[in-house]
Amino acid sequence: MELADLKTFEVVARLGSMNRAATELHTVQSNITARIRGLEEELGTKLFERHARGVRPTPAGQRILPFVARIGKLMAEARSAAQDDGVPSGTLTLGALETATALRLSPLLTGFARAYPDVRLSVTAGSTASLVRDVVASRFDGAFVAGPISHPDLYHERVFTEQLVLATSPEVRSLNELSHIPDLRIVVFQSGCSYRQRLESFLATKGIVVARPLEFGSLDAIVSCVSAGVGITLLPRGVLGEFAVAGRIAIHSLPRSLSQVDTLFIHRRDAYLSSAMQAFLAMARASGQAILAPKSNVAKTAQHAQMEQ
Repeated sequence: MELADLKTFEVVARLGSMNRAATELHTVQSNITARIRGLEEELGTKLFERHARGVRPTPAGQRILPFVARIGKLMAEARSAAQDDGVPSGTLTLGALETATALRLSPLLTGFARAYPDVRLSVTAGSTASLVRDVVASRFDGAFVAGPISHPDLYHERVFTEQLVLATSPEVRSLNELSHIPDLRIVVFQSGCSYRQRLESFLATKGIVVARPLEFGSLDAIVSCVSAGVGITLLPRGVLGEFAVAGRIAIHSLPRSLSQVDTLFIHRRDAYLSSAMQAFLAMARASGQAILAPKSNVAKTAQHAQMEQ
């Protein structure tokens, strides 16, 4: 079983077409077909089945797809380890919640890019569920997700703690009014968002039945809908603060058990931590500690520094 065969299999599975795979791999379709046929003979099972628009993986093909991604990642990590001389460089592919990116990560990512210009940093937004899948499948080196997370293949550590609040239009003055709103809808990110799950659980405990959720892929779209009275949402206070000050929305505090959520950084337990990843984690931890530190401790530290001067 050759790595080139597995790479060909992954591209065909992703594109659903032998012809499109040939185009991406800069070869002819007959070479693609020959490699797939050879791989099927070696494994003793059929990996693709044809349909009107191309091909799709068989159950056997679907089962080996995660291994193909991991093998490719291991080969890339082996090359990185051989070339890693302790100076952060190469590629670092990360995932993050959109809210975390907007609220916490922009200064961190900007600072890291300036400090380590030889690292090609890529950050992709997603939901907690999708980001966990991507890290487990080795598509991302790591990701910022909402806790709690429990997965045998993943290492996680807390970086930030957020306070979630419920956001409504300015006309809603208290949470008690929610049960009187006809056809109440929640305005949320797509399925897999942990904030959405918390909001649905909270409303269920209050006996509030909501209409079909409105799903959006951007924070601005969600806030605009909430401001217009289309529905309600649950997001970190830091993300919504400026909109509340501007009078676009009203924010409502929730019980601590529901409002406190940790933002975790996750990566595979068996992953090679390159110099670039170690440098990024060091900066993320320093950034997180500054945010998590109680204000009294920050004040004491500043006072102590002034005394030393």
